[in-house]
Amino acid sequence: MSHGARVIRTGVSSAGPAAPPSAAASSAGSDADLVDGAYFRSCAGMLKVAQMISLLVGFISVNNSQWTDYSAYSYFQIVTMCDLVMILFFYIIHIFRIYRALTCVSWPLAEFLHYLIGTILLLIASIVAASKSHNLTGLVAGATFGFLATVLCVLSIWSSYKVSCITQSTNAAV
Repeated sequence: MSHGARVIRTGVSSAGPAAPPSAAASSAGSDADLVDGAYFRSCAGMLKVAQMISLLVGFISVNNSQWTDYSAYSYFQIVTMCDLVMILFFYIIHIFRIYRALTCVSWPLAEFLHYLIGTILLLIASIVAASKSHNLTGLVAGATFGFLATVLCVLSIWSSYKVSCITQSTNAAV
């Protein structure tokens, strides 16, 4: 009378002695350990990609149009590129699981603060770019994509807050 099949894993196969752990790990799943493939398809990963695309399109739209106010649009370009670089930095941190090696940094807090500060600066830059656009299509498109990136960053702030703060408060209550 069997109650179901059980799998027992041992270090020795029927073919002979077990391979050393380093050789087994390198042949079995070195790519799985190096890159987090699930993050590509996760909501947070796709949100970061959408933010980077909207920031890049906004930057290119403003860069390829005629400017009427140099300081307003250079500020917009600086904010969009700095935000794009920081989002790419956090994307790489998550993709390659660097946060596991650098435990001295509170990554959820760092990402939350980045999104908070970056979103405020991006909102200011988009408002200034929209007010100075004077119906030039490239500048209006850049400001529109700046506002879209601002909304996407607010979604990231909300999800980052939900993950870091609410999870910590429920764990503290238990």
